[in-house]
Amino acid sequence: MFDEEFFPRWFRRRSPFYDFFRDVEEMFREMEMEFDRLFRDKELMRERVLPDGTRIQEFGPIIYGYSMTIGPDGKPVIREFGNIKREVGPGIRPRLGIREEREPLVDVITTENEVKVFAELPGIEKDDIKLQGTPTSLTISADNPQRKYYKEVELPVEVDIEKAKSTYKNGVLEVVLPKKEVKEKGKTIKVE
Repeated sequence: MFDEEFFPRWFRRRSPFYDFFRDVEEMFREMEMEFDRLFRDKELMRERVLPDGTRIQEFGPIIYGYSMTIGPDGKPVIREFGNIKREVGPGIRPRLGIREEREPLVDVITTENEVKVFAELPGIEKDDIKLQGTPTSLTISADNPQRKYYKEVELPVEVDIEKAKSTYKNGVLEVVLPKKEVKEKGKTIKVE
């Protein structure tokens, strides 16, 4: 007679990967529990009124993603985007909240003379985009009946906001911000 538990027992005793697989299984179990809690959370539900006056409860859309690159210092830089944000609330565990506007994926590239900001805004027309800038930050917002985007970008250096230029093509916004001219701090004068 064949013992169905023989191979799992044997594998546990012989495998150096047993702890690894057990940890991965535990991680997936915890993720499943967190998603179950998330979908049961009434705070993430939204109520919508249809044209005929019927009220419905809906959940979502849920959009979350991240981009990871290596910075100039050799350390990883992780940028999150979407409409799910961790919120600090009562208790030890942070809560998740769904916002109406999405946070677009944004890249900031610094060259010798300018700072370029790229933002992915699919499903938006050029006229729906609003840009607000200061010498140290750029705020991107876009709004139409289907989608809303909002992102505040801290710029790595001061820029001349008066000379900024932007283009929008194929769902990608590009904003070019010239760096502020650095005024000379002074000049050494030779004493004779």
